[in-house]
Amino acid sequence: MSYKAPWLALAAASGACAAFNGVFAKLTTTQLTTSWSSAISTFLHLSSSNQFIEFIIRGSFFLLNLAFNALMWALFTSALTRASSTTRVSIINTSSNFLITALLGLIIFSEKLPPLWWVGAAGLVVGNVIIGRREEEGDESGKAQASKGVQSEGEERPLGERYRDLDESGRERVDDDILELDTDVGDEAKGFKRGGEEDEE
Repeated sequence: MSYKAPWLALAAASGACAAFNGVFAKLTTTQLTTSWSSAISTFLHLSSSNQFIEFIIRGSFFLLNLAFNALMWALFTSALTRASSTTRVSIINTSSNFLITALLGLIIFSEKLPPLWWVGAAGLVVGNVIIGRREEEGDESGKAQASKGVQSEGEERPLGERYRDLDESGRERVDDDILELDTDVGDEAKGFKRGGEEDEE
């Protein structure tokens, strides 16, 4: 659990930063920023149409947009280095991004999302979860096959044992290299035997 917690938090935080990135990008150009700058100018006893205040506010939102964009990529990359699957990180990132974007749009911009949007978002999240499970199953099967391969390679087999397989016609086929090796070993054994007999004579 101590291994999974960091990448989960980082992936969720990267999704949240992506949501704030979109909010600040919209505030840089929306008419709502003009209303806020007018209210701030009035509070500071300045003209409500003070362009300097509006420029500062829009510039601040643009800088926050860049900052959250950089922070989002930093957190997302850090989550990828800690997680065992990139798909899982993308699932958490996308889910948190959708939910937080919807909440911020409702709070800041008074946006009301239609039910179809929620259906599409839910379908996207469910699809990502299914893909993540398939990838996890594929990783487990690959690890199992790899472990079996290592075990079979580590097994000791008798010298000269012939490994046969079936050809397209279903007949048993022997590797030519192995047959040649067996023949060489047999010839060497016969040579040693003849040399021993000559020494005895």
